[in-house]
Amino acid sequence: MKIFRKFLSIAVAATVLGGQATAQEVTLRFQHFISPKGAIPAHFGAPWAEKIEAESDGRIKVEIYPAMQLGGTPPMVYDQIRDNVIDGGWAIPGYNPGRFPGTEVFELPFISSNNAEVTSKAVYDFYEKYLQDDFADIKLIAIHVHGPGAFHTKDVQIDSVDDFAGLKLRAPTRVASLTLEALGATPVGMPAPQLPESISKGVVDGGVIPFEIVAPLKIHELATSHT
Repeated sequence: MKIFRKFLSIAVAATVLGGQATAQEVTLRFQHFISPKGAIPAHFGAPWAEKIEAESDGRIKVEIYPAMQLGGTPPMVYDQIRDNVIDGGWAIPGYNPGRFPGTEVFELPFISSNNAEVTSKAVYDFYEKYLQDDFADIKLIAIHVHGPGAFHTKDVQIDSVDDFAGLKLRAPTRVASLTLEALGATPVGMPAPQLPESISKGVVDGGVIPFEIVAPLKIHELATSHT
């Protein structure tokens, strides 16, 4: 039941290179909030950092800090970049409710295609035409979507819309919360890294996350149903 299609994510970097000597070596600190084993850090973040170092002949290095190792919480990543606390990061606009309303278009149910590459291109076109002012205080280097959000629950099986009634489910964003409410569930907002503990302690019955992050968060060791 893939009602939630894609949740928008962004990779951003502060403009830290302006005015520096061409031959000077630069080390950029890049932070995100999930495990380095996650699909996006492993297959996007790490190769990107390696590419930068290779193409700059070692002059520019990118140090990647997973799981908020430099401090803060997942909703703080964007502001950390803006305020030069870190040089770059990977963030989810929806973690800051109401701040980037234009990006919420692609969080609406049934809007995005099943092809993340196609939808990511559409998101970038939309950004170039309508959203540049929203991100004017940072340098946006990539904007993309990830896989469809699925429902992962413990001791509960979701087979129909009626099964949502009374369930407490983790919601990643404002749009997800509104959708879960419409389905009859009680949304509980939290960043993805908090979900495993919340399931194990019974704070929620499950949550909405894409399959690509299930293994890094070990959700499969807690949830009994994946819909």
